Amino acid sequence: MTRDAAISRVTDYYEAGTFQSDLADLVTYRSESQNDAPDARSECLRYLKEAMLPRLIALGFACEIIDNPDPRGGPLLIGERVEGDDLPTVLTYGHGDAVLGQEGMWREGLSPWEIVEEGDRLYGRGTADNKGQHLINIAALEAVVAERGHLGFNTRIVLEMSEEVGSVGLPEVFKTYKDRLTADVLIASDGPRLQPEVPTMFMGSRGGTTFDLVVETHEGAHHSGNWGGLLSDPAMILAHALASITDVRGQIKVPEWRPDSLTDSVRAALKDLPVSGGQGPDVNPDWGEEDLTPAERVFGWNSFTVLAMVSGVPDAPVNAISGWARATCQLRYVVGTEPEDVVPALRRHLDAHGFQNVEIRCHDRGFFAATRLDPEHPWAQFVGNSIRETSGDLHVLPNLAGSLPNDSFTDILEVPTIWVPHSYRGCSQHAPNEHVLKPVCRDALRVMAGVFWDVGEKGGPSA
Repeated sequence: MTRDAAISRVTDYYEAGTFQSDLADLVTYRSESQNDAPDARSECLRYLKEAMLPRLIALGFACEIIDNPDPRGGPLLIGERVEGDDLPTVLTYGHGDAVLGQEGMWREGLSPWEIVEEGDRLYGRGTADNKGQHLINIAALEAVVAERGHLGFNTRIVLEMSEEVGSVGLPEVFKTYKDRLTADVLIASDGPRLQPEVPTMFMGSRGGTTFDLVVETHEGAHHSGNWGGLLSDPAMILAHALASITDVRGQIKVPEWRPDSLTDSVRAALKDLPVSGGQGPDVNPDWGEEDLTPAERVFGWNSFTVLAMVSGVPDAPVNAISGWARATCQLRYVVGTEPEDVVPALRRHLDAHGFQNVEIRCHDRGFFAATRLDPEHPWAQFVGNSIRETSGDLHVLPNLAGSLPNDSFTDILEVPTIWVPHSYRGCSQHAPNEHVLKPVCRDALRVMAGVFWDVGEKGGPSA
């Protein structure tokens, strides 16, 4: 019964093809939380009942599937495996829901609901976000139990089916079931590694708020010759409004959106982190805050993005002045930005620049608040040292550049949060052709088996 033997077990699980076949089974569930159709809702429940519940029960968890208190959200599974009152408790998390499959938009030969292997890639919706990631962690727990006969710690699990719609209902569930979910630490996985070949650990995430900017100037569309110069152009007004939010290189001009939390300690943590590579697009060094490094821009600062914009009928334009224009926008923000003031601050900014006729329509979904844990926290040091022992190297982030429901864990359950992502930045999550890299999955299985073995053997940082 050794650490190396547990890692060898989980490596055999991968090498035998069992991990790939297990992931292939999970991908067949069309668990689209953004799809309001009844069959999509039932598929989310089926994922928990058929794919997760039997496996967790076999691992020794006592589980319960509960209804989401928010009618917009899907069901949740909470489970507990108790070995002793004097042992540390580790909480883990995953989400089985995925974004829309986007059938017909994938490259020829690929399908969102079927695993396709090409070289080092496994394609399929949810492979990276997040089915593959929580499968890796469950398999690592199984390997430790198989080798040691027990974990050496208590563990609790939450699996939700609403993360891709803002984790609606999750805060209410945490408040209701707080006594059943308290733990010494959260160790979970979501998001990408900075570089595929080096594990990443982060302790928080940027927040995110999504909204539409809408200009409606007149009823219907009118001839651009007969009415040109007489009717205001909503697309032009909207373009100027958007241009007032940032300058030409994307530097934010809304005062309240410029954070003051990029401290010397955060700068030091970000100093040597890579942001390029990983088979993704090239980083533009001339975009974003001019006085910041690329790592500081994405992990230590706020970013404003126009996700989509439309006026008239772009696919079939006619000689007419449209009566409306709309842009879907998003602010990703770090600690130090007041989430409740994001939209009011924008309203004040637009009004001050003469854009009172630009309406802000907030999206009907939850938002994630920004969170951050000190990299010197004892649990961060403990998990980081374990990962280095297995893999030899590690990138440590104060927070993820993306967003996830970390605030529910930190603010409601009051646990320190450690995230060890198993994807990479070029994985095409939320887009056609989503995939994971097989070498990353293999390494992640080994890393997590080492982490869980060490928690059971050493009892955590304070034992």
